[in-house]
Amino acid sequence: MKRLLLLAVPIVAAIAVALARAGHEFPIYPSYYPHEIRIESITPERAPALLREGKIHAYIGSGVSMRDAPPESIGVVESLGSFVRVRVNPASPRVKDDASTCSVVQTLVHEMAARGKGMTMHPYPITPFHGDYLYHADLADAAAKRFVGDSPSAQRLKVRAIGTLPRSLVRRDWITQGADWDAAIEEVPLAELIGSAATQLNGWLGPPWLRTGWFQATKLLESSADDSPAQERVRTDLRRLETRAYANAMERINIERELVTSLTAGCRAIVVGYTVKREYLTTEYSAGVENIGFDSLTGLNSPIFLRTVKLKDFPWNGWLSLGIEAPPTAAWNPVAGFTDDFGRLMWAAIGDPALIPSPNDAGWMLNRISDVQATPQP
Repeated sequence: MKRLLLLAVPIVAAIAVALARAGHEFPIYPSYYPHEIRIESITPERAPALLREGKIHAYIGSGVSMRDAPPESIGVVESLGSFVRVRVNPASPRVKDDASTCSVVQTLVHEMAARGKGMTMHPYPITPFHGDYLYHADLADAAAKRFVGDSPSAQRLKVRAIGTLPRSLVRRDWITQGADWDAAIEEVPLAELIGSAATQLNGWLGPPWLRTGWFQATKLLESSADDSPAQERVRTDLRRLETRAYANAMERINIERELVTSLTAGCRAIVVGYTVKREYLTTEYSAGVENIGFDSLTGLNSPIFLRTVKLKDFPWNGWLSLGIEAPPTAAWNPVAGFTDDFGRLMWAAIGDPALIPSPNDAGWMLNRISDVQATPQP
């Protein structure tokens, strides 16, 4: 049985009329929303040629590598790709107390900073791609000075590094495959982090704080809190945020800062940096697209992209052709399915939730425009 690699999603509006006359267009077009969306699973190696030839309008995925500088007709959007995390092995003979633990981390961070091609150094779990980053900018600066500012001690570490990026961030003779290791370098894709924490039910995506930096920081670092008091502080702050046990926005922001401060106080696990995901699309006239909206966390695989993209060769509607890196693997049903990248993109096209993720923000936005009265009429 052949694997299903192609999906065409028709968007049709049926209007019943008593009489139709040719030669006149509708005076009002409700949106640029394409009336047919074609989603095809394509390997990253094929994507550049298909984009240049105009056979697909955009490619959703991070695996594309442009050998030469892309032409002006190929646009690029950037979003958060993954976190790079360092964990210290508590059984290592180099780890005796808090000071020695931080010494191991500082040594490894300096080594990674010198070899950090492909990764942006940022030793704080909330990045500039997060909508709530401005609440943490001063804490992020302090973390950079803490781990990158001082000269590390001279020591040779045994590092467990799995994957292309982690292995490129440390000396080859430091990498070990055995059970005897001092620290581990791990790449945590944002899509996997969000996917593991998300609850998707009949078009609703939750929890409401899924896109916030403080929640993602908790998922990354909660299990590595140094001691029982730190763990209790984390649980208390998390409970207050999830139950909205605060008086106003200022108190909420302070609780968020306290939570992340508790998560980053020790050195057993830290987020060292992040990677940037680049996705490509064709902007050629007239076979390309324009008016692109995308999400700072999920890039083009977001409802805002499909609700804003406009094909240049159609004054309205048209046929949108998209390539995606991963073939469909999850169940296709509106209750608990569409949980992989392919499914999420397809559901963004055919679903009609009341709220959709707000691009470049930690919150949500209305999926429809409403005429809401600010002041009740007498």
